[in-house]
Amino acid sequence: MFDTIDPLFSLSGFVVGFLVGQTGVGGGSLMTPLLILLFGVHPTTAVGTDLLYAAATKTVGTLVHGVNQTVNWRIVLRLAAGSVPATALTLLLISQFDITGSTASRMISTVLGGMLLLTALSLVFRRKFLAMAGDRLMGVAPHHTATLTALTGAVLGVLVTISSVGAGAIGMTVLLLLYPRQPMVKLIGSDIAHAVPLTLLAGIGHWYIGSVNWPLLSSLLTGSVPGIIVGSYLSTRLSDAVLRPILAVTLIVVGGRLVF
Repeated sequence: MFDTIDPLFSLSGFVVGFLVGQTGVGGGSLMTPLLILLFGVHPTTAVGTDLLYAAATKTVGTLVHGVNQTVNWRIVLRLAAGSVPATALTLLLISQFDITGSTASRMISTVLGGMLLLTALSLVFRRKFLAMAGDRLMGVAPHHTATLTALTGAVLGVLVTISSVGAGAIGMTVLLLLYPRQPMVKLIGSDIAHAVPLTLLAGIGHWYIGSVNWPLLSSLLTGSVPGIIVGSYLSTRLSDAVLRPILAVTLIVVGGRLVF
């Protein structure tokens, strides 16, 4: 396997892994469009490969955040209660279609582009949105919060299975709304931990369908594992105030390219 390692893919994996560890955002949002637009990988293969890449990368990130005690496992379980069955159902549905054809390729690219634009908006307007909605959600009953968290997981399960995007910025924005009293770093750690079962199940499903490139995956992981270790450790020390707007602009440009 290691004689197929591509240094350029490994470098890409490191950069994306660092961003995931630092901000909880950037896995599918950057890696999938990077594979499609820069390296010319088929959209279906890019999504399937990125899902297993994300599962492995975020497992490492979860271990680091777990050691630092920056994961709220109750939130993780609530999200997974919605995302796991939704992911399984979505995989069952897409397995009935030819996802390697040109029509499916275009559909995936369009959904991916739309998700990137939505992710960018969630990054740019997160604070304003939280300021408007935060006070109303402060009084939500705990059992309602649990239900809304599971519903959020279900929506993310569908979106991530189709496009590999959404668990980061969109998931984080909702978690900030539902759990305003939780420290930011704990929400980042919880978001990363929840992405593990979600992307692993979705990735295995795509593997079964035949949309995973294993040599490409090994190259990405060679870089992403050290990248997310460094990023996760620094997440308690560095602010994402600079990274967030840069990431948002990048997603707007890439999302627009995929949609239009």
